[in-house]
Amino acid sequence: MESHVITGLERIVGPDGIVRDDGELLTYETDGLVKLRSKPGVAVLPTSAEQVQRVVRLCHEHKVPFVARGQGTGLSGGAMPHPDGVLIVMTRMNRILDVDIPNRRITVEPGVMNLDVSKAVAGAGYYYAPDPSSQVICSIGGNLAENSGGAHCLKYGFTVHHVLGVEAVLPDGELVRLGGPALDAPGLDLLGVLVGSEGTLAVVTKVVLNLLRKPAAVETLLAAFDSTEAAGNAVSGIIGAGIIPAAVEMMDRVTIEAAEAAVHPNFPKTEAILIVELDGAEADVSALFTRVEEVCNEARASEIQIARTAEQRARFWQGRKAAYAAMGRVSQSYYVQEVVIPV
Repeated sequence: MESHVITGLERIVGPDGIVRDDGELLTYETDGLVKLRSKPGVAVLPTSAEQVQRVVRLCHEHKVPFVARGQGTGLSGGAMPHPDGVLIVMTRMNRILDVDIPNRRITVEPGVMNLDVSKAVAGAGYYYAPDPSSQVICSIGGNLAENSGGAHCLKYGFTVHHVLGVEAVLPDGELVRLGGPALDAPGLDLLGVLVGSEGTLAVVTKVVLNLLRKPAAVETLLAAFDSTEAAGNAVSGIIGAGIIPAAVEMMDRVTIEAAEAAVHPNFPKTEAILIVELDGAEADVSALFTRVEEVCNEARASEIQIARTAEQRARFWQGRKAAYAAMGRVSQSYYVQEVVIPV
């Protein structure tokens, strides 16, 4: 990369906001898709939308490729840097800018952690619904780029269903604002195009998110089965009964064993487990939860554990959300695929 470009970048973000050392750049050579690696020519860590604009304009003027990056937890290679380009690392733009409880929305910078959004509004009885397995460390900007979902996407949808508006920098450095104060803003759905575009269309600098009120009741069970087929039959039975769980997740024996070794969730030693969660009004949840237990028994569940406390529920989900990372104990190289079946 030409020296005058690097000098220009340093003027924009300051000497503490640029990474040029080869050893330090190795930190950014891959994301969650660790099989693919590419060290960036240089990395910058802006702290404002204005700095992002100036970095992008500089790259545009000198025809230098650039890639935006959040926490690097994505599994699609979306944060893979260009070896002769600039990596724009958004982690220092991590402020919660506004919390608007009466209108159920929160405005954040892209480097804010997913779970921190829910923590910021938990005291008011609200939360942010998308909960990818990496929610403790993944950033909102990355979630938006990948249109992340999570265990509860069956009922609550993906990131695109919870983004009200964004501020973003286009590839030529122009700052634009998309969306509005409501989920269904008038005009073309450019916001829907941007969410899930993996950073190919713009670098997001601000996000307005929709908040949900915490449900009155939550019930969670873990059912063990002698085969993945039996567990699958239970899922079919639940959906066939007209029940839409807040979440339903399956794990096979290899994944169960890996999670058990990693975080010790005390899962049954079996061929497959289902974690099923219902939420909503207390009367509705109680009746439907009883039916879910019946369906699991009809599918020949060998064991059913019901979360009696919030701590036990958290243990179920800790085991499930640790599954991907835990598979590293089984093999350093493995394929990650997500199968979606219409229900």
